[in-house]
Amino acid sequence: MSKIIGVIGAGTMGSGIAQVAAQCGHSVYLMDANVEQLERAKNGVSTSLEKLVEKGKFTVEQKSSIESNIHYVGQLEGLSTCQLIIEAIVEKMEVKHSVFSSLEKIVSDDCILASNTSSLSIASIGSSLTKADRVIGIHFFNPATIMPLVEIIPAVQTSEATINEAVSLIQSWGKTVVLCKDTPGFIVNRVARPFYGEALRIYEEGLADFATIDWAMTHFGGFKMGPFTLMDYIGNDVNYAVTESVFQAFYYDPRFKPSFTQKRHSEAGFYGRKTGRGFYQYAEGTETIEATKDEIIGKIIFERVLVMLINEAADAVFMQVASVKDVDLAMTKGVNYPKGLLAWADELGLDWVLDKLNELFDEYGEDRYRPNALLKRMVKKGDKFYS
Repeated sequence: MSKIIGVIGAGTMGSGIAQVAAQCGHSVYLMDANVEQLERAKNGVSTSLEKLVEKGKFTVEQKSSIESNIHYVGQLEGLSTCQLIIEAIVEKMEVKHSVFSSLEKIVSDDCILASNTSSLSIASIGSSLTKADRVIGIHFFNPATIMPLVEIIPAVQTSEATINEAVSLIQSWGKTVVLCKDTPGFIVNRVARPFYGEALRIYEEGLADFATIDWAMTHFGGFKMGPFTLMDYIGNDVNYAVTESVFQAFYYDPRFKPSFTQKRHSEAGFYGRKTGRGFYQYAEGTETIEATKDEIIGKIIFERVLVMLINEAADAVFMQVASVKDVDLAMTKGVNYPKGLLAWADELGLDWVLDKLNELFDEYGEDRYRPNALLKRMVKKGDKFYS
């Protein structure tokens, strides 16, 4: 049965989610208090669908039908008939509390209320509701129309019925769904931290420059982008803010410690592509920095970042954030990693991974390099993540 879907926030993410739901035949109400933003969203959806028509994915008639599925509303009251509402607004808890509390007075008792937050506690969002068993995290990746992954995050208050309904619905939209515990960063933003953090640490130690580290990760690892190119693409303001919030949320665990290099780039306004300068220069006529393609140094860099990523993935399984399969799915479908990290660990040998981590831990004596207990247990038993 086709549900009536509500989306709050007509920014890039909100309008993308609305388009996905409309393409699947749902009647969608996209709400934003800013009339100009709604107009931009309407034009954005039209342009996006136009490209799909050009690619032969939809006919002109289908485009018109999808567009007619989306209703643009300026007030929360316009969402009163919705059966599932996804909030995609500013990442500020007090704003979300206010919106969810107001929503509850408008919608029916069985309407599911979801947040697209990438890092905030779903349990805390649900605390503003009288009937909190209907709250859930439904986290899409940008752009929502293209990225296949959706993390679904039940809060401690969420009912089984809400979980099942959300999973079933999002899967029917053709998305790859992973279930994860309501912990900071969920799967992707938690497990991916060393990709940025360890690369920055390697730079700060003077082992290699930005271009060389990027080359090492793409050349040896097959990653589509190196960490510094990717941080410039995401925006250093955004990436740094996520790192800082994850660090704070984990009670300042040194594994997630932010970098002064990125903080200073962010403070200077060197956000990346969007400002014309980040770790690299993007203005016309500026010289491209060439990587030092030293195979020995490159391999050291790649292996160091990779074992840190594997250690974090193992920790997500150890702390029951998600299953082995869902952790690997999240990293391949959510951030385009060339392989699932735990499958990669099996391939390299868990004893090899543990040896590398022990070397780093012995050398630095820092908690950020401590090998995960699950990894140690598995090596002792001769186990693999995939039997």
